[in-house]
Amino acid sequence: MTLPHTPSFSLEGRRALVAGASSGIGLGCAVALARAGASVTLAARRVDKLEEAVAELKAEGCEADALAMDVSDIPATVKSVAETGPYDILLNSAGLARHGPALETTEEDFDAVQSLNFKGAYFLTQAVAKGLIEAGKPGSLINITSQMAQVGGQERAVYCGTKHGVEGFTKAMAIEWGPHQIRVNCIAPTFIVTELTKPTFARPELKAWVEDKIKLGRIGEVEDIMGAVVYLASDASALVTGTSLLVDGGWTAD
Repeated sequence: MTLPHTPSFSLEGRRALVAGASSGIGLGCAVALARAGASVTLAARRVDKLEEAVAELKAEGCEADALAMDVSDIPATVKSVAETGPYDILLNSAGLARHGPALETTEEDFDAVQSLNFKGAYFLTQAVAKGLIEAGKPGSLINITSQMAQVGGQERAVYCGTKHGVEGFTKAMAIEWGPHQIRVNCIAPTFIVTELTKPTFARPELKAWVEDKIKLGRIGEVEDIMGAVVYLASDASALVTGTSLLVDGGWTAD
């Protein structure tokens, strides 16, 4: 009998770009990728936070560097990726939320959220894919969306719309770039304890709503996402593309 070979979760020899890496889910994903063996470029606007994280990763023996990046500034982002790439792995966690009743949405808030969450994500993914195709390399491109890309939520019409949009272009890009062996996927978390979600948990009625919807009975932690990103970045998910990996504690099981 010849037993099957377990695909490797190792990322040795691969370069990863993590956008939104200064805190929260992005930082957690950068750490996970680095510890799995990737050489990780941590990118965000807050360079001081990036340099602090890079120093700690290097102290662990990981390979990491920092890169100033505002994903909503598309020309600068495209230029930066072209100059520093190609990257074998993209993890985009850059995001913005301005929650409120749909009847009160302003054009300014709408434009700010879609500019980063949707438009910025689109062109960042495109830029990394261009570098891979020009180099003739395969790759794994991952955008952090949300369980709200699968359902709706109170006071989240614009946010939900952007995340639905990212999951839509993910499917289309996966179809187009499959022949180049470039995989494109999303990770869709439930509410995770981060700086971004603090305002939600500060409102007792919203905190109760969240806890009631999560079937496993607890709010997520950054660590809950770290295994998912290593899986999608590695050969362990070699046949996975055009999909969204829900890490939602059963929220969408209804």
